[in-house]
Amino acid sequence: MPEPGPLLGVVADDFTGACDLAATVSRAGVPATVLLDATAAVPTVACVVVALKSRTAPVDVAVAESVAAARALRAAGARWIYQKYCSTFDSTDTGNIGPVADALMDELGAATDLTTPATPALGRTVHRGHLFVGDRLLSESPLRHHPLTPMTDPDLVRVLGRQTSRPVSRGVVGPGHVVLDAISDDDLDAHARLLLERAAAGHVDLWGGASGLAAALARALPRSAPAATSAPVPAGRRLVIAGSCSEQTRAQVAHFRGPSYRVAPGDVSGALAFLTSTDGTALVYTSAAPAEVLPGAAAEIEATLAAIARRAVTELGVAQLLVAGGETSGAVCRELRLTALDVREHVGPGLAWCSPLPDPGLRVLLKSGNFGDDDLFDEAWL
Repeated sequence: MPEPGPLLGVVADDFTGACDLAATVSRAGVPATVLLDATAAVPTVACVVVALKSRTAPVDVAVAESVAAARALRAAGARWIYQKYCSTFDSTDTGNIGPVADALMDELGAATDLTTPATPALGRTVHRGHLFVGDRLLSESPLRHHPLTPMTDPDLVRVLGRQTSRPVSRGVVGPGHVVLDAISDDDLDAHARLLLERAAAGHVDLWGGASGLAAALARALPRSAPAATSAPVPAGRRLVIAGSCSEQTRAQVAHFRGPSYRVAPGDVSGALAFLTSTDGTALVYTSAAPAEVLPGAAAEIEATLAAIARRAVTELGVAQLLVAGGETSGAVCRELRLTALDVREHVGPGLAWCSPLPDPGLRVLLKSGNFGDDDLFDEAWL
């Protein structure tokens, strides 16, 4: 008999968000694998996360890629589909969260989308439909200055309402998109029970949000296998690649005690010369305040950092690679031609070292720009 498919199939809109969710559900006891190649065969672990680079892609591209990922997961037997987006609801007035959710609802034949970005472990809570980052409204947080998706409205009903023609409501389950409040993990656990009860009663819903609701589902789901265990730590050098402009990543860059090199777009040779001359943990970064980033430079910055990462792994013996920033992580993984990540060692909320394929001897930690304590670049290592 063929093996059953995943319990939870996740369509994630960026690489670090995919790793955040996989690390979180794995820590809750549900094994998880991240697919970095959407065309790769879907494994039979309990949670499979397809990592896309669709958060800021054109809407039609984001929709097409997300639907294709959902179809692959369903074809592999995934019981439920989950739309993963950022815990700060990173999007613009045209999407991509709303249009992707609409398309996934159409694909599933779902009348209702039950969704929340709330992740209390990371300080993201939703009260009366308003998203808070710590004790500040989203619109008063550093995310209001995001260079690609400035978040200036904390009312998620209003934000999502500008992205979709379906009705958007708060709390009351009905047709359309339903934004769920949550200020604690207990709230999310109650939501997870509701979702599973509705599924057991025959309702076909789209589930969506950040890693908080996924973790609650993991706590409620049956266990099909033990979570992944740690493997021998690879010997070799340690490298941080930081491309995020987030306030937290810039604090981590400033705190880092080892040798560091701020690389300019295209300066691969200078960064490699720096790495060749250093020992121990090193940092190569472009992270700067959003206002300092030159318009149109993002693609060249990503390509530069990705090329540095590839050559550092293949030529300089880097065995532990920490990458900060969703766009940067996507570029690095594609440059290294990685196809999947198995979660291994957890180092903090939403953060885990992973063994990648086709190079399981390497360890990779892909970090959202806003995640981790100030000393992460010094303390995360195996």
